[in-house]
Parts: sequence; structure tokens; C-alpha cells
Amino acid sequence: MFKDKLSLVPNLPGSYQMKNKDGVIIYVGKAKNLHRRVSSYFNRTHTGKTAKMVSEIADFSYIVASSETEAFIIEINLIKQYDPKYNILLKDDKSYPYIEYISKPYPKLKVSRYLNIRKKDSKKLFGPYPNAYAARKIVGLLNRLYPLKKCEDNQKKICLYYHIEECLGYCEKKIDEEKQNQMEHDILSFLNGNDKILTDKLKEKMESYSASLNFEMALELKKELDYIKVVLDKQKVELHDFVNRDLVGTFYDKGYISIQIFFVRNGKLVGGHSDIFPIISEPKDEIETYILNFYTRHEVPSEILMEKEFNQEIIATILKTKALNPTRGPKKKLLEMAILNAKINLENELELILKKEYVTEEANESLRKILKLPVLDRIDLFDNSNLFGDFSVSGMVVFKNGTEAKNEYRKYKISVDKNDDFNTMKEVIYRRYYRALLDKTELPNLIIVDGGVNQINACKSVLEELNLDIKVCGLRKNEKHRTNDLIDGSNYEEIPIEKDSNVFHYLTRMQDEVHRYTINYHRTIRSKGSISSILNEIEGIGNKRRKELIKKFGSVTKMEEASIDELTTILPLEVAKNLQKFLLSRKEKNKKD
Repeated sequence: MFKDKLSLVPNLPGSYQMKNKDGVIIYVGKAKNLHRRVSSYFNRTHTGKTAKMVSEIADFSYIVASSETEAFIIEINLIKQYDPKYNILLKDDKSYPYIEYISKPYPKLKVSRYLNIRKKDSKKLFGPYPNAYAARKIVGLLNRLYPLKKCEDNQKKICLYYHIEECLGYCEKKIDEEKQNQMEHDILSFLNGNDKILTDKLKEKMESYSASLNFEMALELKKELDYIKVVLDKQKVELHDFVNRDLVGTFYDKGYISIQIFFVRNGKLVGGHSDIFPIISEPKDEIETYILNFYTRHEVPSEILMEKEFNQEIIATILKTKALNPTRGPKKKLLEMAILNAKINLENELELILKKEYVTEEANESLRKILKLPVLDRIDLFDNSNLFGDFSVSGMVVFKNGTEAKNEYRKYKISVDKNDDFNTMKEVIYRRYYRALLDKTELPNLIIVDGGVNQINACKSVLEELNLDIKVCGLRKNEKHRTNDLIDGSNYEEIPIEKDSNVFHYLTRMQDEVHRYTINYHRTIRSKGSISSILNEIEGIGNKRRKELIKKFGSVTKMEEASIDELTTILPLEVAKNLQKFLLSRKEKNKKD
């Protein structure tokens, strides 16, 4: 059907965009030869996700590039801009923890997370550590062994850490520069791979505690030493050049690609990232695009090791790093390990993935037919929550093609605290879709509100004001707070659905998800409101300290459990004592009540 248009596509590199009948871009690809690649979708038989995508193509467009490298860059930018339904995106936005060393104004260690890390950044970061517990444990241990700055704010008086010799008193004392430089050297040396410095320091401290008959502290440090040894042994690999490198192993079969990325930092294997996704275009192209997308969100190492079939030159140029294919030696063995892990991951998970995909797609398609919708690619679901009219919030979750799109979830703090579901729903629907119209972002095919006719009417009245024609349904719970009825927003009739069907389980899953998301947000708001009111009772706690306490502890329970040492990282000692005393008396009073 595209014969004439295909004949005009040039034999040049570039990016192509497939569109559905509504003109929406559903897939973005790149090609060394646009004519050959675009034609391949229409002159051969396809299976799986590719066949489904091709069945929806109503038109296509393309952008000619001056080189393959430019085609890569255009493709990545278009994927970010349009979020096409058939492109594989890094949906989880997962950021891995790093150990960050801050030298000025005072030496300090902390665990940090960054979604975008660039080589030009001046931060001293070590990692990533997919095991966040291990990162925190190492930071905690280094803080005990070395007198780094511990407090969060700029205190003007020395605190408990100085008196127990875990801080040099940076806020008040003149610091021995030579001593500080030696401490920084030791810490950075360990984080760069010199394990002996830390283990020797631990042994020295243990001997010191034992000599002073403080066997309890010596035993505690012995446990820390054993833990660190286990962590370091697990991380060891057969490379001793301390180069930060990633190993990218891949395997594909039965229409799916498995990718395994291992992180090697300073001679240690500190963890990895794995993913499995369906093939739409050529596997080689899909993997190369995935790699480039991955490193727009994560640290680019000094070296990436990958299989020879991938275009190392282009990847190296775009990422401004080395991309190599080792042919022998320990690097080759490590790359083979990554490939083997990718293969094992796919073999172990493929059956479950296919089953889940079938059930989900079948349920989504059945719901589309029940509601007589031409397309059901996206569902927005809303729920409200309040406590007797206070702390009113709403949550929106999104399902795309039957799967949670968590990067699209949104929280709404309602402007007026009232026990009024109708006006709460009106406010959140207006804010959501007025913004969508302004920003020209994707609209849903279906809106589901948690509730019955009242919530449906609130939603429909706003959509009419905004001149939006979107199907609305309500999900009503029974007396046991379980999914019970699907209400059609067009005629307010209950839609009969078998309680043991995939569609009913699908609706229940969606309703549970929006309820979970909204309730969690409500608890957070309520907790912060509760903390704020309690902190107003304590003399010496103003707006700044109140915000810092809420940020650090997050709940009254966590604050009650905090020690004086933890409270004095934010408060002066006397204010911390008063707060602890107030919280203790409040807790005792609540027990009696």
C-alpha cells in the first residue's frame, strides 16, 4: 500500500518514524540504508511484536542523516520526544547509589544517587553500587574509622562526635592540614581499590580497643571486618589495571533480547544491570540503541567491552569513551561471563514473560471489546484520599498496553481540604488534562475513576469544559473494599464481567495499584503534617530546623526512635533533649489513652 512512497525513500542513512491511523508515532528506528530498512517492514512476513506493530502502521516519515552517527543521535532524540509505544525505553528510571567524597569546605562522605552523570562533573564518585546496603555500610565504617565531618548543617559548636574522637571539630577547631590530607589520601586510596588500607585500619582499632579492655567494641569491629572481607571477595575480578569499565553481554531468541551489563570499578565487580525486551527491528540496532539510551542516564565508564557485531566506533564517538571487543585474555573471559548471564536470564524468564504478556494483552484487548473502543493503548486511573476532610490528595496511575507506566504516575495535593469527592475529582481532572492540552502530551483512550456515578459525573463535566472526548468508567468496591462493579460512564449502567475472568483480575490489579499509590502519598503528607504540628510545640525549632527534621526522619515514629546523637546533627543539644523528652511523654500519654 506504500509502493509509490517507498520508491522515493533514498538509499541513505537516517531515522524513520512509523505512524498509526491517528498520525501518532508508534515506532522510531534508524538505518544505514533507509530504503532497504523501511521496505523490509512491508515486503516480508513478520512475527511477534514486529507483526503487531506493522499491522498498526498507516503512514511513515523519515529524516535523512549525513552519517550513521547522526542517525543514531536523531533516533535517540525522537524516542525521548515522542515516547513511541513500540520503542524499548528504560522505564524504571532507576538510579544506582554512589559513594561521594566531598573535600570542601570539610571532608565528608555520603551515599548519593544521580540519574545523569557526565564526565565533566567534578564530583568524586565511586560506584555504582547496585547493593545500596553495602554502600551505606562502607560509608558508615569509614565514618567510624576516620574523623570526617558527620553533621548535616553548619553548626557553630563542637558536638558529641568531636568528644568521642569521630570528628576533628571542623566547626570550631583549627585543623591539622597534614593530618587531613593523610586521611583524604587513605579514604580515596581505599575507594580506588586499595583494600589493605581499610583492613589494616580496622585491625589497628581492634587492637586498641582490646588493649583498653573494650572487648565489646573490638568484637563489633571484628564483625565489620568480616563483612567487608566478604563484600570485597565477591567483587574481585581478574583485572588489575583499576580501569572503570562496563561489560555488555547480549543474547536473543524467540523474539526477545536479553542484555546484561556488569559494572567493574577500580578492579572490582560492583554489580550490574539486566533487562529483557522484545525485538521490533534488527536485534543489532535494538541493542545499540538500548546501550546509548542506558548511558544517557548512567555513568559512562572509561571503557565499554562488547561483542564484535556492534558498531564500536559509533558508540565510542557518541558516548566519548572507548568501546572495544576483546579477543583474548581475562577481558575476553569477563565478556563471555556477561554473555552467559544474558543467556541464562532469558532462558529462566522467557516462559514467564510470554505467559504474562499473553494474559495482559488478552485482558486489555477484552476490555477494549467490552467497552467498544477502537483503540485501548493507554488508561489513566484516579483515586482520592483524605482524613475527615484533612490532607486531601489524589493519585493518578497509568497503564499502557496492559502494563504499569510508572514514569507517568502523578501525585496531586488538593488545594482545599474538604471531604468532597466530587470537587476533589473535578480539581484533579482539570489540572491533569488542562496541563496535557497545554503541553500537547499523550491523552488516554480511557479514564477510570475510583468510585461510582458521583466521581464519573465530576470527571465528565471537566472533560466537557475542555472539549475532550474520552471514555470514562467508574470502578466501585463492595462492602469488603474489593473490586466489584465496572460502571459505564456513557449510560451509568453496570457492565457485567465474570469475577474469575482475566478482565476482572486486570481491573482489580489497576484499582489496587491506584489505591496503593494514592494511600502511600496520603500517608506521607499526613505524617509530615503531624510532625510539623508536633514540632511547633518545641521552643528552638523554627521553619528551617522543622524542614530538616522532616526531611531526615520522615515520621513521628522515626523521630521517637532517634538517639540524642542523631537529633544533634540538626538541633543544639538542649533543644534535642527537650524534643526527646516531649516525644517520650507524648508516647507514654498515648499508651495510657
